[in-house]
Amino acid sequence: MEKTYYNPADLSKFGDISELQPEMGRKFFDYYGEVFKEGALTEREKALIALAVSHAVQCPYCIDAYSTDCLQKGADENQMMEAVHVAAAIKGGAALVHGVQMMNKIKELTM
Repeated sequence: MEKTYYNPADLSKFGDISELQPEMGRKFFDYYGEVFKEGALTEREKALIALAVSHAVQCPYCIDAYSTDCLQKGADENQMMEAVHVAAAIKGGAALVHGVQMMNKIKELTM
């Protein structure tokens, strides 16, 4: 088996984060549960958003969890990959728009 920095088995230990701070953990999981309930967005739509964000923040645990969740909630591979491309476009655009900061600094230093 390939060795990685991330142990896939650790995903199932996520609930254990409450161990050292039970109150904060409970508050987080209560909030988390509320966020993912059906509301103005369907649970499937929220899972697709979570999958996209998982890629943007590059969390392998989240990618595994929300790939599974998306499939369970009826998303197909095309929808999931499109969500990933949306995340990539936003992340790439965010990097590029910061080029304006550099351009402003160059103008400031060279004028």
